[in-house]
Amino acid sequence: MPLPVRWRYKLDRWRSQFAEMFHSEPKVQRPRLCPACGTLVGSTATKCHMCGASMTFSLAAASRSLSRWMPQTSPVTYAMLAICCVMYALSFVITMKFSGGEGVGGGLMNLGGIATQVSYRLGASLPLAYNISQPWRLVTAIFLHGSLIHIGFNMWVLMDIGPMVEELYGSARYLFLWVATGVAGYLLSSSFGHLSVGASGSLLGLVGVLLAATSGRKNMAAQALRSALIRWLIYIAVLGFISSGTDNFAHLGGVASGYALGRQMPDRAPADLSERRMANFMGWAAGIAIAVSFGFMVMNYLQNA
Repeated sequence: MPLPVRWRYKLDRWRSQFAEMFHSEPKVQRPRLCPACGTLVGSTATKCHMCGASMTFSLAAASRSLSRWMPQTSPVTYAMLAICCVMYALSFVITMKFSGGEGVGGGLMNLGGIATQVSYRLGASLPLAYNISQPWRLVTAIFLHGSLIHIGFNMWVLMDIGPMVEELYGSARYLFLWVATGVAGYLLSSSFGHLSVGASGSLLGLVGVLLAATSGRKNMAAQALRSALIRWLIYIAVLGFISSGTDNFAHLGGVASGYALGRQMPDRAPADLSERRMANFMGWAAGIAIAVSFGFMVMNYLQNA
């Protein structure tokens, strides 16, 4: 009695799979796209014939590989959000462990407060003389926060304006702007002898970038955005004078450096090969600065344990 067609199909498929386990055939290689310029190149090519970029090891190739593991929309914004939240959770746990529950009291504004000594060991920005000897603090301080209200407000602002700037300038240049304006803010703040933490300098830097991008434009959308940003700056300035814990110098340094960079940088995604290369370089430089700074933070924390 012959087997049903369905069972014959299953047996043939199992036989083929079993045979493939012992017989390997060379895979057919297909042409690939250059990660830098998008040109179609041969399957065995090691360099792009149009732009000369390496197909296996280059900033563009590494960026393309890493992008598979990141969200497709605003990946850098979500990465910064995640790092800030993880660092706050870590700071809070250390505070609770070594400071006798300091992180649970102190009123609404200090709810979830982080002990000053913990912020110091994890990389807070210090007066300029200390920051010069430990420049990694200018970067790590961006990702640290002092209380639940502090990080909650900053992350709300980040998710409000971050995706807008990232879409406008591209993820690589956006990461550079985030780090550069934050560092500029803490350079000014530390020059006046402040100990400070928070992403406010970088956030105000993004505001400065958007102010530069909307200056001189007459369309209604740009004018409405510019008016909203100016109102934000006024509110933040008033709050800074009312609240004694606000680092106004970090805010000023961030918005000023953001505006200056926004005036020099084209407010669009990279348009050609040279701009893409420069954007990739800026993004990787900022990413390496973050990684190296966190490495020094870990070593400093372990040395002072």
